[in-house]
Amino acid sequence: MIYDMKPDDIAGIYQATTLHLFCGISRRVFYSDIETPFPDGKLIVSITDREGIITHVNKAFVEMSGYTDEELLGSPHSILRHPDMPAFAFKELWDTVSVGGRWQGYVKNLRKDGGYYWVKATVIPNIRDGKIVSYTSIRRKPSRAKVEECIEIYRRLSAA
Repeated sequence: MIYDMKPDDIAGIYQATTLHLFCGISRRVFYSDIETPFPDGKLIVSITDREGIITHVNKAFVEMSGYTDEELLGSPHSILRHPDMPAFAFKELWDTVSVGGRWQGYVKNLRKDGGYYWVKATVIPNIRDGKIVSYTSIRRKPSRAKVEECIEIYRRLSAA
């Protein structure tokens, strides 16, 4: 279940906005400029159903997101959507994986405490008997050069 963030949960000075998510709902979020670096040697893994609802998380996902297992399971994956991410990136992701393709990209994710972390994400459809039944997302540490490149690209695209 996705819910509005609470200012009491946010670390540091923050901004607020309302996000209009791919799944057709809106969410009030609070976000700061506090980055949590992606740890070396870790992989974040999650599985969602066909609608993007989280059905499995690993320990690294829980640690990096700041949410508990219980808060993540049953929530739309867009609970991690950071306001700096242009909506087109997620449209491209869904357009690709919903027809059986593999998607890769760099994503700025929103933590429960309002901070953020960058990932290099790969999303693949899980196909059984010729039909997509779920999606697996694997996130790893991105190169800092690619993150800096994406910051500029996403800033320009969001302004357009």
